[in-house]
Amino acid sequence: MGIESLCSADASEPFWDWNLTWHTEDPDFTPCFQNTVLVWIPCIYLWLCFPVYFLYLQRHDRGYIQVSNLNKAKTALGLILWIVCWADLFYSFWERSQNIFRAPFFLISPTVLGVTMLLATFLIQYERIKGVQSSGVMTIFWFMSLLCATLIFISKIKNALNMGDDEDAFRYATFCIYFVLVLVELILCCFPEQPPLFSETVNDPNPCPEFSASFLSRVTFWWITGLMIQGYRNPLEAKDLWSLNKEDKSEEIVPGLARNWAKEWSKTKRQPLNMLYAPKKQQKSGDSNGDMTEEVEALIIKPSQKSSEASLFKVLYKTFGPYFLMSFLFKAAHDLLMFAGPEILKLLLNFVNNKAAPDWQGYFYTVLLFVCACLQTLILHQYFHICFVTGMRLKTAIVGVIYRKALVITNSARKTSTVGEIVNLMSVDAQRFMDLATYINMIWSAPLQVILALYLLWRNLGPSVLAGVAVMVLLVPINAVMAMKTKTYQVAQMKSKDNRIKLMNEILNGIKVLKLYAWELAFREKVLEIRQKELKVLKKSAYLAAMATFTWVCAPFLVALSTFAVYVMIDKNNILDAQKAFVSLALFNILRFPLNMLPMVISNMVEASVSLKRLRVFLSHEELDPDSIIRGPIKEAEGCIVVKNATFSWAKTDPPLLSSINFTVPEGSLVAVVGQVGCGKSSLLSALLGEMDKKEGYVVVKGSVAYVPQQAWVQNATLEDNIIFGREMSESRYKRVIEACALLPDIEILPSGDKTEIGEKGVNLSGGQKQRVSLARAVYCNADVYLLDDPLSAVDAHVGKHIFEKVIGPKGILKNKTRVLVTHAVNYLPQMDTILVMTDGEISEMGSYQELLEQDGAFAEFLRTYANAEQAMENSESDPSLEGTIQPLETDTNSPSAKEGKPIENGGLVNEAPGKLMHRQLSNSSTYSRDTGKPQHQSSTAELQKPVAEKNSWKLMEADTAKTGRVKASVYWDYMKAIGLLMSFLAIFLFMCNHIASLTSNYWLSLWTDDPVINGTQQNTTLRLGVYGALGISQGIAVFGYSMVVSIGGIFASRHLHLNLLHNVLRSPMSFFERTPSGNLVNRFSKEIDTIDSTIPPIIKMFMGSTFNVIGACIIILLATPIAAVIIPPLGLVYFFVQRFYVATSRQLKRLESVSRSPVYSHFNETLLGVSVIRAFEEQKRFIRQNDMKVDENQKAYYPSIVANRWLAVRLEYVGNCIVLFAALFAVIARNKLSAGLVGLSVSYSLQITAYLNWLVRMSSDLETNIVAVERVKEYAEMEKEAEWSIEQTAPGSSWPEEGKVEFRGYSLRYREDLDLVLKNINVTISGGEKIGIVGRTGAGKSSLTLGLFRINEAAEGEIIIDGINIAKIGLHDLRFKITIIPQDPILFSGSLRMNLDPFDQHSDEDIWRSLELAHLKNFVSSLPDKLNHECAEGGENLSVGQRQLVCLARALLRKSKILVLDEATAAVDLETDKLIQSTIKSQFEECTVLTIAHRLNTIMDYTRVLVLERGEVVECGTPDQLLQEKGIFYTMAKDSGLV
Repeated sequence: MGIESLCSADASEPFWDWNLTWHTEDPDFTPCFQNTVLVWIPCIYLWLCFPVYFLYLQRHDRGYIQVSNLNKAKTALGLILWIVCWADLFYSFWERSQNIFRAPFFLISPTVLGVTMLLATFLIQYERIKGVQSSGVMTIFWFMSLLCATLIFISKIKNALNMGDDEDAFRYATFCIYFVLVLVELILCCFPEQPPLFSETVNDPNPCPEFSASFLSRVTFWWITGLMIQGYRNPLEAKDLWSLNKEDKSEEIVPGLARNWAKEWSKTKRQPLNMLYAPKKQQKSGDSNGDMTEEVEALIIKPSQKSSEASLFKVLYKTFGPYFLMSFLFKAAHDLLMFAGPEILKLLLNFVNNKAAPDWQGYFYTVLLFVCACLQTLILHQYFHICFVTGMRLKTAIVGVIYRKALVITNSARKTSTVGEIVNLMSVDAQRFMDLATYINMIWSAPLQVILALYLLWRNLGPSVLAGVAVMVLLVPINAVMAMKTKTYQVAQMKSKDNRIKLMNEILNGIKVLKLYAWELAFREKVLEIRQKELKVLKKSAYLAAMATFTWVCAPFLVALSTFAVYVMIDKNNILDAQKAFVSLALFNILRFPLNMLPMVISNMVEASVSLKRLRVFLSHEELDPDSIIRGPIKEAEGCIVVKNATFSWAKTDPPLLSSINFTVPEGSLVAVVGQVGCGKSSLLSALLGEMDKKEGYVVVKGSVAYVPQQAWVQNATLEDNIIFGREMSESRYKRVIEACALLPDIEILPSGDKTEIGEKGVNLSGGQKQRVSLARAVYCNADVYLLDDPLSAVDAHVGKHIFEKVIGPKGILKNKTRVLVTHAVNYLPQMDTILVMTDGEISEMGSYQELLEQDGAFAEFLRTYANAEQAMENSESDPSLEGTIQPLETDTNSPSAKEGKPIENGGLVNEAPGKLMHRQLSNSSTYSRDTGKPQHQSSTAELQKPVAEKNSWKLMEADTAKTGRVKASVYWDYMKAIGLLMSFLAIFLFMCNHIASLTSNYWLSLWTDDPVINGTQQNTTLRLGVYGALGISQGIAVFGYSMVVSIGGIFASRHLHLNLLHNVLRSPMSFFERTPSGNLVNRFSKEIDTIDSTIPPIIKMFMGSTFNVIGACIIILLATPIAAVIIPPLGLVYFFVQRFYVATSRQLKRLESVSRSPVYSHFNETLLGVSVIRAFEEQKRFIRQNDMKVDENQKAYYPSIVANRWLAVRLEYVGNCIVLFAALFAVIARNKLSAGLVGLSVSYSLQITAYLNWLVRMSSDLETNIVAVERVKEYAEMEKEAEWSIEQTAPGSSWPEEGKVEFRGYSLRYREDLDLVLKNINVTISGGEKIGIVGRTGAGKSSLTLGLFRINEAAEGEIIIDGINIAKIGLHDLRFKITIIPQDPILFSGSLRMNLDPFDQHSDEDIWRSLELAHLKNFVSSLPDKLNHECAEGGENLSVGQRQLVCLARALLRKSKILVLDEATAAVDLETDKLIQSTIKSQFEECTVLTIAHRLNTIMDYTRVLVLERGEVVECGTPDQLLQEKGIFYTMAKDSGLV
């Protein structure tokens, strides 16, 4: 034989000798084997790794490491090793010259080894140049070398002892040196090098220790231990977390995916794809076919070929594939090692049966079993680590790409999916991909495991395995069908969930209106109706889940039963001995995992494919064409803005909204755009910004643009940040801007000046303040072109005047800029350079004020009648050219133009009354925040003396706080109570039954295998088989029972908890909603409820299952080898300690992660609302950076939690591996006393225990982290509530209030316990049917009066009495149903128009039509295709603001109560509409009491009485004429408005 010739010159030395190595008490290898195979193994390994590793290092350069002592030592040792090897070689040559002929391997082995050592030395240097701090390849190489050398070394020592002095002295010496050097190299390899030069870690305050950790530390995840200890000592905080590794950061990951997607997308864009955005109505028809359930109703008109779709999967694979491929190799290695366990068990059982075998073999098998298990552990967790990191990167990339896309999609595309749905893409769908990354390898690995297991089983049991396989094959389609059903249920549930969250979002946004109208119950019913559908689907999936659990748990047992039955029945001589039975059981246990996983993986993949589709649709939306508007300095063009023959629409398919627009704006001029509601003024500005789709024509806008939208968009940041908006801070400019925009008095009022944090959507600013901040932002950015969309509508008359003079007008800050101003204010028109008059989306007239008057067109006619009407009222106005007060010029809302259903005509927010001082108290009308810093009457001097510390401490928003410490037992108890205690205990009992049956059946099997064999057969086979089967069936019944109980119980619990949460949130007082960001609340309703619905029940099942499994395994091991009792408790302690250590850190990390998740969504929400502003200011880059930062912050908490999971699993599996080691060891020691059956039972159970332990900790920590959802839902249940909604005993009669008499007796009010009074000692009696106007400067407490009347805030002192009933004594709903308010911001909810008018369905259609007629909406509504069932969009977006105001009026007319409150209601309405409203109120509410908070005094000049408030007290009260005679405050205000 060839290899023999290497062994000696004359082939006399054998290469391998069984008698020497195996059949002996003292094993050893032949010298030839030692000097060939044992020397070559490490060399072959290194040469195989070299090419791949070399290429890898070339690709991944981490920077250069300086030469350190460690590196010098390694290199020197490498060279010495080389010299030692070659010394051997030269010695052999010398021997030849002396005519001593040795075996050829004395030449070959030193040569190979020497060259390999050179390679190793080269790699040590090359790794240093490429910045590798600790090398796995080299560590493994030195370890293998040492292992092989140790075997040779032991053999040499034995020989030296046995043979005396016959050993070759020179070779002996060189080998000893070699051995010592390899040992030292291995030790040196365990220390990491210093970080490379110029790496990020140098200037990072808290770098991730991963890359600077040594190889061993990384394999065992030792490097995270520091964090674990820290987390155990005291709860972790955000500052303790490490920074992300460079390759996990958004700025590294997202651009890669974005690039690949852009490539892929541009390929498919070559074939144009017509997307038609269908209106939302389609959803309502309940489309049954699956694909239409997609969020976005994008109907693809073109016959869709499959090829024309951009494949998102391909793109993701391209981006993340290469790194992920590593996991492929790890998984394959792990799968193969998995089967080593049963094979070694087989050998071990043979050993126990064969009493003659030498003892060392038993120990050898034991060690082998342990080593295999340990290797399996290390490989598996490297694999998981790669998968999880890939998942994390996937999520980062997807969130980043969605965010970037959201900044560029067209408005028509945005309309197809609500904000909530887009946020869902970020949360739910990105999460799905994360989950999938960990499972996707199972697609090939599961079949591989199944095939291997079947092959080994066939070898063990022969053809009877086919019976078992048949059972499995039968179960697969059953599981597949279940998975498919589950998927359809999931889609249905997602749909209900989306609808429910959308509704919740609206409820939370319009909560104030709900409270004022007392509509909470109607909306609660709507939510519960959707929830009911959701629970129905959940219940179906629960039944399915129970079935699935049943098939899973019983599958392995049925397989075993059928196989053993067939095996024993086929042939009398087939004996079921321990080896056959338990090796087969071990293999069946391995089989169970892939078979359970496959259906789960498939359903996961199906879910991910749904998500993939949703993402693809979103990412394929049309984008705004950046080139439709030519930006930048074009020389030959004559004006600053040039528009020629341009036609615009909102979407490609829509009819044009603005047609044949022609105009030129010269540089530095001031242009006004006027026209009636809905004639396309705002659309014109949108068109100039490039927000609309340009059908034809040519548009140039030169220079940078600043835009002030009609509805101000304010970020949740400090006031200063809102104004500076990412520009450099320049103190002087900032001061000038603030002064010009009249913000100084407001800043004095704010609790921390301009460092005050503004809440979400600007809740703690009034409408006027928001508008001014929005204007200040535009002015500060110093652009060339200003597009101002009615910025004066929301501010007081004199403030408007101030702003016009100081900012917009000919003498303002912007006097040299080009300004386009949409306005309703007639009196500024004479100062304009040009006026564009728009009608029905066209420019009907254009010219200066004088020219238009001379043309004598519609404009002049209108001006004339308008000015005359005003002239009568006004005698002394200093400047004759400014005729007319500031009055809007918008006319009839019912004009056809208003019906064009154009997507955006948002009216102004609120108009603040003329003549109000600019001392706007932080929360006047727009919200009543309980955190409103200072009360009004403290003068600003006191304000300035406040210590600085207090200024900075003021925060409005309560962050989503992370609780710390262990989850209290009471939370579990709460959950059990929510399920029902009877069901809880029933479930536990059934669990016990199942596991007892399972243990008994296996013990019975071990007794069976130990039956004596008589004449080649076993007796009582049928009895054994029968009992075994019966035990199995009882096990199945118990499983099914507990599965059902837990699933149904879970649904009871989630119904109960959601109901409580909803009820409690609706019962919370207004102040709670102002303090809590809506994101947090929505998070409770989506994420936490979803966890309670679908995550907690399965986790409970698995937790209970693994607990009992572990206990069962321990019992069996103790039965077999009682001596194990010595070892199990200490291991148990270690286990417990590790677990507590882990749970403390992991829980906190999970909490930090979920807390840092909220800002990502909030910021995204905010961006979607303000996207047009961001685009106008060209701030996209900065917002993308902010989003990336927020995502990275979130991943900073997520990454350690992944690693912590791996850390734990490695530690625990070692505990499990130790149990395997001891179970086998004790079995070997006591092999003479034990039967093979018991050994088989105990070792096969111990083999499973690792998996169970791992699972147990995973489940217990999952249970802890998920049960937090219950805690968070309960947390809102225990918040303070407002008063009872209705109180039986004190409920007033149904006809109350009969006359509508309102008395305030010594009434005082404050917003919060620690603040001063806002209303002080008010004593007023209003008799029934009086019309009262309430006036006063900003912050005088006008709105607070209505708040008191509706008990949004409870009285501090005194009482309000209506018709003899003290309103504080009756239920809130009893009160609020009986008084009606027309609120400031007209809020509509998405749903039918009918629902918006009458959510309780109390009125007939005739009543509703009558109220619409009186509100002047009848024509409009009858012209709609669906009449009363017209779908209002979210927030009523598809009606103009004027129309929304009229809808609110119709609500009031429908309720027809005795007391009506008008809160600045006519602010956003043009003059005609205003007149309509006033006349309607006069005629329809003639005998009612009307309280009007007036802005324009002319509306209340004919009221019976006027109350003038100043600093929360009534200062004047009387008829308007009386008050004018008194020449008091009212007189000055009237004078300011030009009414005197």
